[in-house]
Order: sequence, then structure tokens, then C-alpha cells
Amino acid sequence: MGESRKVRILVAKPGLDGHDRGARIIARALRDAGFEVIYTGCHQTPENIVAAAVQEDVDLIGLSILSGAHNYAFSRVMELLKEKDAEDISVVGGGIFPLKDVEKLKSMGVREIFEPGARLQDIAEWVRENIAPRGGMCA
Repeated sequence: MGESRKVRILVAKPGLDGHDRGARIIARALRDAGFEVIYTGCHQTPENIVAAAVQEDVDLIGLSILSGAHNYAFSRVMELLKEKDAEDISVVGGGIFPLKDVEKLKSMGVREIFEPGARLQDIAEWVRENIAPRGGMCA
């Protein structure tokens, strides 16, 4: 059986929120866990995020949001993935979310929400167990 490529993850900070320490920590932890990680930086639009995800052929988009704009950002990213015929790219989120919104986000197709205090090892393990390279086997 041939080698499959590593799981590719795009970590992004949508909107005006400039607090990216958590996103950078997650990106580093996932890279250290053996995943290929692309970090887009702060102030990304959903359009930029999806364009980068498609161009980089990622398997997972991780959105870090602390600004309260999660309902718009996630719904727009999910909508754009559908428009680009890239619904096989999974989406997860991290940050601060009202409990009532977590189920709403999951019902729109967001695979998982990681809240403050989530252990880096647990996040990497979740990715390892739930995300495979698109069209391939787990890395």
C-alpha cells in the first residue's frame, strides 16, 4: 500500500479580531503533532479563507474566533465551501462561543468546537481520529 500524504490543516482568524495567540499556539501544536499546517494570520475574510483552503488542498479548516462574529463567519465559510464544491473540507472552531450557539454551529456542518481550556493533545488526537486526507488514508 502506498504512502498517503499528511493531513493538511488551514488555521485562520476571520474578521476584525486581532488576538491570535491561541491560533498560533494551536497551529504550532498541530504541526508538532505531525500535521501539515498553514496559518493565514489575522483579519481574514471568509472568502480569503475558503480560497486559501481550496488552493492549498487542505483537509480541515480551523477557525479561531473570540470576537462574537462566529455565526456569520462559520455560516459564510460553510456556504462558500458548498459553492466551491469543496464540502469535503471539514471545519472546526476554537475560541469563545455561547453554549446555545455550539449546537447551531454543529447543525450547519461544523464538525467540532474546542473551547478555552481544551488540551492541545486532545485536539491533535481528535484530528487524528476524525480527519483523513481527502481522497486518501489517515497520515
